[in-house]
Amino acid sequence: MRGFALDSPSARGMLLPMNNIIPPSPSPDAPPAMPPTSSGASRIPAAPARPVSRRTFLRHTGSALAAGTFLNLNPSALGANERLVLALIGGNNQGRAVALGAIRDGATIKTFCDIDEAVLSRVGAILGKAQGSDPGAARDFRRVLEDKDIDAVIIATPDHWHALPTILACQAGKDVYIEKPLSHTIHEGHRMRDAARHYNRVVQVGTQRRSSAHFRSAIDYVASGKLGKICLVKAWMCQVRGSIGNPPDEPAPAGVDYDQWLGPAPKRPFNKNRFHYTWRFFWDYGNAELGNQGVHMLDVALWGIQTLRGVPHCLPSRVSGTSGIHWLDDAKEVPDTQVTTFDYGDLALVWELHSFQNHLPIQGTTAGTAFYGTNAALVVDGSGWKVHSQKGQPALSEKPSGGSHTKNFLDCIRSRQRPNADIELGRLSTTLCHLGNICSRLEHDLHFDPKAENFGDDKAANALLTKEYRAPYGLPKT
Repeated sequence: MRGFALDSPSARGMLLPMNNIIPPSPSPDAPPAMPPTSSGASRIPAAPARPVSRRTFLRHTGSALAAGTFLNLNPSALGANERLVLALIGGNNQGRAVALGAIRDGATIKTFCDIDEAVLSRVGAILGKAQGSDPGAARDFRRVLEDKDIDAVIIATPDHWHALPTILACQAGKDVYIEKPLSHTIHEGHRMRDAARHYNRVVQVGTQRRSSAHFRSAIDYVASGKLGKICLVKAWMCQVRGSIGNPPDEPAPAGVDYDQWLGPAPKRPFNKNRFHYTWRFFWDYGNAELGNQGVHMLDVALWGIQTLRGVPHCLPSRVSGTSGIHWLDDAKEVPDTQVTTFDYGDLALVWELHSFQNHLPIQGTTAGTAFYGTNAALVVDGSGWKVHSQKGQPALSEKPSGGSHTKNFLDCIRSRQRPNADIELGRLSTTLCHLGNICSRLEHDLHFDPKAENFGDDKAANALLTKEYRAPYGLPKT
């Protein structure tokens, strides 16, 4: 496996000349961004800033990257009233929403990068309307990293394309908002976390519930001890996923750089099912519904477990369960039904996926998390939280309340504090998803070492800690 070497013959063929970046139209004067607030501070203490020398950067990324002027060697905090300049990498779905949130919170999207010209045109116009000036357009994310004016990037590519741009962005001195789930493998999560720490970057993972006030108050209630001894935590998703059919392979649409879209994934013909949005139903690109939807509810469950056991002790030692495709006979490779148990010794965490029904949701909600204690139980979802007493009647409740995940990210860029969904927190929640999926794929129980983060003598499971990368898209050294 080798790194993403920009001077390799195959990489040279992918590079676009600098004039393929269309400059943005002039931005009108805008009001200053909101100053940081105390509520945005992370419970994980910030690391001291450590400047990265050009020599150190070049040693780790190779002489090919030296030709780019990517480095912002000054990691000191920006002024509270200084408007932050961002770029969006991947905007077909969630990236568009995150970028619009950043604009609402006072940032400017200078450049929008995507491999699909139709998406560049459509979403670029939406962003331009929202901020009053069109962003520049780029087809190659490395051109974005060369721009010294860009403070941070929003990465909302398919899961198999999360690790490489995140690591390179950290090396380039950019802060990162990376969509959930953090990584495509457990090993990638380690590498991404290590890059963020080594280059002292702010990296926010898109598990937005960490920035919602009512989710935070629910976790505070769990930590208070009022539920008694918590023996069971549950997270679930009930939804109806329709058929995606079995369409044949076909040529890639005009204006799509399909080879770049594949990136580190195995080479194979274009198929519309393995492209926009539905890529997440295939193992080469996504992490199944557990990593797509489930990471949000599991993140809340893990948040509660972290308050009870501490962040260093929040991973399980045993994983078991059952799963399968029990409903539709279409092209999907991932389960539509999944029940997974994560065993902590003194409590159990259970994940349930029903991708075939939402007419009888669990605890009356289609996407929730519940903490069951000896005195009471708490159920929390996007509509608020309720505590149920031993008599089974709601004893306490709280309605949904505000919070902006993008604002927390922008605030932390200025303050250099770690954000609400810091990369290590997002890594741990994503690791739960990987554990559940590995259990499903291998169809046997897993014995997991939560300190070493491996499966001991289980060679089949250890093989899924990482993956093969198609050249030249291997991960760079940090």
